[in-house]
Amino acid sequence: MSSPFPESELIARACGGDVDAFNQLIQHHQGLAYSVAYRTLQDGAAADDAVQESVIKAWRALGQYHGGSFKSWLMRIVVNTCYDVLRSSHYRNTESLDGGDGEDDYAPQYVDAGEQPHDFAERAELNGWIEEGIKSLPPDQRMVLVLCDVHGYAYDEIATIIEQPMGTVKSRISRARARLRDYLLRRPELLPSNFRPRSV
Repeated sequence: MSSPFPESELIARACGGDVDAFNQLIQHHQGLAYSVAYRTLQDGAAADDAVQESVIKAWRALGQYHGGSFKSWLMRIVVNTCYDVLRSSHYRNTESLDGGDGEDDYAPQYVDAGEQPHDFAERAELNGWIEEGIKSLPPDQRMVLVLCDVHGYAYDEIATIIEQPMGTVKSRISRARARLRDYLLRRPELLPSNFRPRSV
């Protein structure tokens, strides 16, 4: 449910100590936060924990928010929390062979009533193959690819979120796209015809 107040007012109220306003802000962005955390950590429980920890950090750090995009500010906290998890010696990537908890939360299947069952099955298989390709990327490349190509952040926004120079962002995205393309070409039959390599 959307808030009757504009985000700028909710931010002002949250910064003034209004917990309800802060919760409304979080509800608005929690889907994005979970998607980024899940795709980075590849584990539903770890993503839930990372988002919850990020929310606590955000509440405590509201005094350090000095304007600009609240979404980008929050995502920076989520990204840093995910990196902390990945660096932790106690964290191990536990990928589930059957898709795992939370998969439907971050990669819903959109059903077209006019779509034929075999077309839906092919598209679902391709979506799964793309997700596996993203999962195969190194975490730093996976992070920027998700922010850019899944959630539509501009390069300068990503540079702010991950606190890296623009050149680093562009380089990581370029390498991530190249690696993902190579991964997907291992199953060319799943790709739309215009993306398949031409037969020699």
